[in-house]
Amino acid sequence: MFAYTKRLGRELQELKNSPSVGISVFQAEDFRLWLIDIEVIDNNPIYIGKKFRLQFRFTQSYPIEAPEVQFIQSYGRPIPVHPHIYSNGHICLDVLGSGWSPIQTVASVSMSIQSMLTGNDKNERPPDDARYVASAPISPKQSRFAYHDDTV
Repeated sequence: MFAYTKRLGRELQELKNSPSVGISVFQAEDFRLWLIDIEVIDNNPIYIGKKFRLQFRFTQSYPIEAPEVQFIQSYGRPIPVHPHIYSNGHICLDVLGSGWSPIQTVASVSMSIQSMLTGNDKNERPPDDARYVASAPISPKQSRFAYHDDTV
């Protein structure tokens, strides 16, 4: 068994046994791809009553290397409208790139994204959404995001 599978096995058990409010495992049948559902737990009018689906892709380098994380449209789950979330589901968030640390977990990343949504008061996409989506790589990890606006 690889070290990353042991780590992910522990994380999965924790997510199932002690889930955070508004975060649940939809699918985690292997150690390559997990689907996590999140919802904003306050009364943010932009997201009230909506659930979103995150896709986590892992490599054998996890947790040294960050997983690939993005929103996907699935089973009626839309991609949230947010100034740091592109319409293709790519998320501009430092903990998914240069701010990654092996201490992060699927739960902590999900909570960071949930918090990012909770604090948002702008019902808009990033200003360069159309340009980015037209030329974006398939994997958000191949993008070089500029983390310059932490007010949303």
